[in-house]
Amino acid sequence: MLMQHAEPATGEVSKTKGDVRAYAWVVFALTVGLLLSDYMSRQVLNAVFPLLKLTWGLSDTQLGSLSSVVALMVGVLTFPLSVLADRWGRVKSIILMAAMWSLATLGCAISTNYGEMLLARAFVGIGEAAYGSVGIAVVLSIFPARLRATLTAAFMAGGAFGSVMGMAIGGAVAAQLGWRSAFGAMAALGIVLVIVYRTVVTEKRLAPLQPSSDSAKTASLGMRMSFRALMKGLFSTRSIVCAYVGSGFHLLVPAALWAWLPSFLNRYYGMAPGKAAVGAAVFVLVTGLGMVVCGSLTDRISRNARDRKWLTAIVFCLACFTFLLLAFRMPAGPLQLALIGAGMFFSAGATGPSGAMVANLTPPSIHASAFATLTLANNLLGLAPAAILTGIVADRIGLLGALQLVPFAPLLAAIVFAIGKRHYTSDLDRVAALREEASR
Repeated sequence: MLMQHAEPATGEVSKTKGDVRAYAWVVFALTVGLLLSDYMSRQVLNAVFPLLKLTWGLSDTQLGSLSSVVALMVGVLTFPLSVLADRWGRVKSIILMAAMWSLATLGCAISTNYGEMLLARAFVGIGEAAYGSVGIAVVLSIFPARLRATLTAAFMAGGAFGSVMGMAIGGAVAAQLGWRSAFGAMAALGIVLVIVYRTVVTEKRLAPLQPSSDSAKTASLGMRMSFRALMKGLFSTRSIVCAYVGSGFHLLVPAALWAWLPSFLNRYYGMAPGKAAVGAAVFVLVTGLGMVVCGSLTDRISRNARDRKWLTAIVFCLACFTFLLLAFRMPAGPLQLALIGAGMFFSAGATGPSGAMVANLTPPSIHASAFATLTLANNLLGLAPAAILTGIVADRIGLLGALQLVPFAPLLAAIVFAIGKRHYTSDLDRVAALREEASR
């Protein structure tokens, strides 16, 4: 089938070795497994919000800060740590990061007051800071470019599924053994996965899965590229800036709702904390399923048209805006929950398209740094402020009133994506021409 444009060939897996593709999927599974641990450690907190509020008498603002401090650390540190990972080694960096967030989660379990918990949560964020960008860079380097939106969405959906597990398992453990045991269980799982990953995944075993030209370029350019050249590659076009910003804005919705849905169900539906956590986990699961479906749909729709990735991102954001705007203006009941579920399905739907846009508009040698920049935008514009801003507003007008404002974030994201779509075709041609000139 004739393509209107050629996607970069980064990550084409060798077809001559039958075991290479199988190992690629093993690496993908283990990398996603660590992402599950990442988000289980992050989101178990939301399942025990009501218990912490009762134990320490915390305000909604304080509860929100315990969630937002993780995303804040990720946002501040993701770029410098990702650049270091490109130089020090991605696999070694992944192992170190996972060990840190697991031990910090154990620190949450033994915290005796709000200040200690806030510090432990900050270290969870430091450990998780560069994992998303480095992990997806490893995955994209060993798979075909035609699967980028699907793989990015599937990888990032691991965050949703990890949140489901963290909220559901954490809520169940907390109900039976207390909130400290919930944090301890997440820490133990993370430590086990670190040991497995360290045993199975190595840079040496990854090398045969990567095109020799690209792996050589990544190693050499990663070491000698100047800061000015790196910045030029990361912000070379208007469309890539729109991809960063639009992605960040649209993720404010899942971040806010993942943090506050347990409390919403507890306060407005009268559910016990454990049941509310499980109920909220269902909505998080719907978000993850939506990410996978939307990413796969994007790859199919955009196969023969270069700008359809942007169109799908716009449609997903508008669908999220419409469903949630209606949902939080309805009385409590089954219809409200159904509309919240529909909105959550599309709430992170632009993740796959955004990742594919970033990969297509940056050279392979700086993909970890490019995804670090995307992660930075996601955290500073969406994930970090979502929980605490919602908490601050909730302290003034109530949680329901705060949640009624959240759906306007994807509307703003849709506008930004529409601007990026206008420039994408010319920007992609420009980037392709620069790559061709550089390769001569």
